[in-house]
Amino acid sequence: MNYMLPKLPESAPFTADQRAWINGYLAGLFSGRGEPETPAPAAISRGPLLFLWGSQTGGAERLAKKFAREAKSRGFEAKALGLDAFSPAQLPEARRVCIVTSTYGDGDMPDNAQEFWNGLRNGTAPKLDGLEFSVLALGDSTYVQFCEAGNLFDRRLEELGGKRIHPRTDCDVDYDVPAGAWFSGLMGALAPGEAAITSEEEVDEEESGYHKNNPFPARLKTNRVLVGEGSAKETRHFEIVLDGSDLEYEVGDALGVMPGNCPEFVSEILASAGLSGEEAVTLAGGAQFSVREALLTKLDLTPFITKLPASGVPAAELVAHLRGLQPRLYSISSSPKAHPGEVHLTVGIVRYEIEGKSRKGVCSTFLADRAGETVPVYIHKSPTFRIPADHSAPMIMVGPGTGVAPFRAFLEERRAIGATGKNWLFFGDQREATDFLYREELEQMKADGFLTRLDTAFSRDQAEKIYVQNRMMEHADELWAWLEEGGCFYVCGDAKRMAKDVDVALHRVVEEKGGMDAAAAAAYVSNLKHAKRYLRDVY
Repeated sequence: MNYMLPKLPESAPFTADQRAWINGYLAGLFSGRGEPETPAPAAISRGPLLFLWGSQTGGAERLAKKFAREAKSRGFEAKALGLDAFSPAQLPEARRVCIVTSTYGDGDMPDNAQEFWNGLRNGTAPKLDGLEFSVLALGDSTYVQFCEAGNLFDRRLEELGGKRIHPRTDCDVDYDVPAGAWFSGLMGALAPGEAAITSEEEVDEEESGYHKNNPFPARLKTNRVLVGEGSAKETRHFEIVLDGSDLEYEVGDALGVMPGNCPEFVSEILASAGLSGEEAVTLAGGAQFSVREALLTKLDLTPFITKLPASGVPAAELVAHLRGLQPRLYSISSSPKAHPGEVHLTVGIVRYEIEGKSRKGVCSTFLADRAGETVPVYIHKSPTFRIPADHSAPMIMVGPGTGVAPFRAFLEERRAIGATGKNWLFFGDQREATDFLYREELEQMKADGFLTRLDTAFSRDQAEKIYVQNRMMEHADELWAWLEEGGCFYVCGDAKRMAKDVDVALHRVVEEKGGMDAAAAAAYVSNLKHAKRYLRDVY
């Protein structure tokens, strides 16, 4: 008996190559039913495609790895590497390169991209006449230097002779949709006809379980003020219960919190526009809400912080240019080994005045005032910010203010696993009497010998302001000794000033105590970064 071999119809949404491969596979699968075996054609090979990522908090890394997996499923010899694992000298051999990079602060390169950029912009960079490239830039449009890192890479690769495969795309904080469009355009340029096809086997880790688009409604167990009476700041400690979520984290990770906007501020906006709040609006994606609900839970109200809308503005126009409300990321300040089923946060609550009107930080005051018993959360992995893999290695931590958060977690973790390495914390804030966060815990760790050194810098307790970088220089001899013993150096906190001042101090320590000139000291610090011994969680 003869069987008809199944074949895809000509109208099926596949390219000729894909249709031939699938038909060949079906022929082989059904050949045992009496028809001669038809060999399947060789798998499609589309050549190399390298995704290089520059990432400070993990978003660009996640996208680059996801796109590399997807490209590989389409026949490319694709892989993803951090920019710190690649050099400009290797670009000519790469042939096709896609750079996926964030910009942190106001125009700065991510830490793992800085050395690559330095090599690309100096006189030693190779000519790239045979290179094809494309750039995906992630950023935050509230900064003047929006997506500047990606813009710099894009221009420089062209200057060196590279040819764009697909134009650069600049993504705001809500980057998933434009990033996906960039990848589709890239695939359309490299493999025409495949741009809309996705691999059914490709499952993004954030699309399973709880993630930023599907946060877990966790119970807020503790909300307490950390600072003393009379402090100029409001810093709080939050404890959030993860029971029932299957969410897991490691020290160094961040917690994403999806806030709601302040109802009083929303009412102020609506009153200024002359709206009742019940008017219907349609948001991106087609979902409909009352304008009040949209302003409360879906939209970023930053444009109204300094200027309220004019009276008579229609509801649709009011929301038309507002971007989506985004989750906030907070460094986790607990170890899961010390606090099973819980995650702790250390948050500075933002309250201020503009032109006589009180304004609030969206997420910090959401946690402090409005969250009630439930907080929508998810885990944001930070795989490049971890305690030393060698549990005997010295650990030096610089974390002023709320920058102490991950280092509380690091210390709890090292104690729980019995790590034997020495621990040194530099902590600073305004006043010792009111702003010494986690004082009792830290001083107890110091007293029992687990925290080898605890050096503090309280800037307002004397006429001359003293900061953590000053303490570093005061103890430069010992700091250099710890580095030479294989110590790992960590920084968390403000990227604009503190982290830069600390970096300058570190270079000075290496120069002065290592007997090096500036170039040799820079190379030494660069080697620390390469060895994952100089890591930063800065914002």
